Amino acid sequence: MKEKKEFQEELLDLARVTRVVRGGRRLRFRATVAVGDKKGRVGIGTGKSVEVALAVQKAVAKAKKSLIKVNLTEDLSVIHDLNIKFKSARLIIMPASDGTGVKAGGVVRKIFELAGIHNVLAKRVGTTNPLVNAQATILALQELNKSEKQEKKEVKKEINSEQKESSGS
Repeated sequence: MKEKKEFQEELLDLARVTRVVRGGRRLRFRATVAVGDKKGRVGIGTGKSVEVALAVQKAVAKAKKSLIKVNLTEDLSVIHDLNIKFKSARLIIMPASDGTGVKAGGVVRKIFELAGIHNVLAKRVGTTNPLVNAQATILALQELNKSEKQEKKEVKKEINSEQKESSGS
């Protein structure tokens, strides 16, 4: 029997990359891969090699090392609106109500599905480069986590200040 993999892998981009050297051109392949468990963990990685299979293996290994945890709401959506600019890519991400599905294009859709996000609206503007869009999506998901941690800290500060005021009165 086959073992069930912990992570699902999705090939986002496969590009032929040439390097000009004294004797001519050296051809290599660059693979961009996203991995996720559909439970809130997702990562991307790139790998280069002379063979496609080796490039994909390297990319998967790097993606597993760069996993991030995504905090989701009960209806498996993102927490709040987000506008991200990364290099030449712009991403607009909005939470959606239950049953909406993943309304996003290209690599953004694949990354959301691997992260386990089921209800989200997203629009990518700017570049069509899959690698840059994937990096922008991961950055956006990290920003969601950062903003949630900041909100929790602010709530704790408010509670502490209210307790100090009530005990001081």
